[in-house]
Amino acid sequence: MVKNKKYIFVVGGVMSGVGKGVAVASIGAILKARGYAVTAIKIDPYINMDAGTMNPTEHGEVFVLDDGYETDQDMGNYERFLDVVLPNDNYMTTGRVYDTVIHKERNLEYAGKCVQVVPHIPMEVISRIKKASQKAGADITIIEIGGTVGEYESIIFLEALRLLKLQNQGDVITVMLSYVPIPSKIGEMKTKPTQHAVRTLNSAGVQPDFIIARSETFLDKKRKEKISLFCNIAERNVISAPDVDSIYEIPLNFERDDLSRLILKKLSLPYKKTELEKWYKLVENIKNSRKEVSIGIVGKYFGTGDFLLSDAYISVIEAIKHSAYELRFKPKISWINSELFEKDPNRLEDLKNYDGVVVPGGFGSRGVEGKIKAIEFLRKNKIPFLGLCYGMQLAVIEYARNVLGLKDANTTEINRETKNPVIDIMPEQKKNLEDKNYGATMRLGAYPAIIKKDTLAYMAYKKGKISERHRHRWEVNPEFVEKLKHVGLIFSGKSPDGNLMEITELSVKRHPFFLGTQFHPELKSRPLKPHPLFLIFVKTSSERKR
Repeated sequence: MVKNKKYIFVVGGVMSGVGKGVAVASIGAILKARGYAVTAIKIDPYINMDAGTMNPTEHGEVFVLDDGYETDQDMGNYERFLDVVLPNDNYMTTGRVYDTVIHKERNLEYAGKCVQVVPHIPMEVISRIKKASQKAGADITIIEIGGTVGEYESIIFLEALRLLKLQNQGDVITVMLSYVPIPSKIGEMKTKPTQHAVRTLNSAGVQPDFIIARSETFLDKKRKEKISLFCNIAERNVISAPDVDSIYEIPLNFERDDLSRLILKKLSLPYKKTELEKWYKLVENIKNSRKEVSIGIVGKYFGTGDFLLSDAYISVIEAIKHSAYELRFKPKISWINSELFEKDPNRLEDLKNYDGVVVPGGFGSRGVEGKIKAIEFLRKNKIPFLGLCYGMQLAVIEYARNVLGLKDANTTEINRETKNPVIDIMPEQKKNLEDKNYGATMRLGAYPAIIKKDTLAYMAYKKGKISERHRHRWEVNPEFVEKLKHVGLIFSGKSPDGNLMEITELSVKRHPFFLGTQFHPELKSRPLKPHPLFLIFVKTSSERKR
């Protein structure tokens, strides 16, 4: 444990989407490899209280923590790279901060003072940062300020940075992740946007200690010299971050520029031997794997205007990659819009081109019948299938319709009048919907489940009790469980009281891999520790290929 707690703020320059979350996670990974206790915090400059009500095609995946808090997808990057379980203290939004300050004011906790945006909002931000750091027992806390320098909504968080640095001189540093473009018609790397971004950060009273320069290629010496000269920063503290084939190369790229040692020197911390062997082995597997495994993802949250947004399923994608890399396969992941199967059922034949198919979570009716048709095709053609949350529910509906013979079987999320609601809303959720109380009211976070022996699930987990994260309102209707079991559907995972169905599957004698989970196993997969269900799914898929 270090004498004084240290803080690293990471801010963005030039434009969004250049990878601040992965940079934070990578910095955390290389500092953890030096033997320091590290935690990470995400600040989202939204009025939303949490990420739970945000549209996934605009904001990306909602990442759920063990304690049930709905957060930004960057929290997933932190957990994956640092191999930790983070609490809700490590996530804050503008809305959450203001809500706390207003609540304190109403309770006279400010002793009748005039409560102002400055200093009270930044001081609440600082209080939350210190609380999260203390609870984690962290030597070093890394804080990502969402958005881009110059945006109005980030100002109060930059003010918190400035004040914390003033109060804890020598213990706080700032890293700017900036984009250095190479315009195709010019063919030269341009540093001017980064210079302007640093000037904007300076206007908030903050000078970066390090600049991580994102670009298509490594920065050359001349570009480093220019950034050093015009941004008032030592040349050695300009770190190159070129495009990479895999995000798991980034910690090693940072180490090539000696970033962890430079940070520790800046924070006056001892320089310890690094332990990155497992990361080197992972990257070696990624680079040297030649055999492909082809996985399709049948979803609907792919389109955003004329562009493709895979961020809506980022944890699923990474979980597939983790398992493929572990097995020394190169994952070939394809996005399949489920609405295609509704418009043209002949397109179902395309599913034969994949070694395995995942049907992930989601909400609403759009594309649902296409997913059900896809699941039926996968079941009948013995193509490995993994259903996650809604994917499992739709697999139960498909089986009830086409095997049990209940042709109108459905979920009451789609059809409240169905005579065979094999998927129904939990009783305690009905009032939430009636009251339009949508935010943070689902079944959220980690819950235990009991695994039945001699099943595919038990083969994967190798134990009888697990804990997994949930995010849903609807469940398998207990009234139909025995009927479904009678025609061959196995419920291999249940809640400890036996009332909630957590995992459903088919016998391996009938299908090589047909399994669905009510929970989200992808949220617990790690690059150095793949999730057991994804591991066995990818392994079975690769065997089908052979």
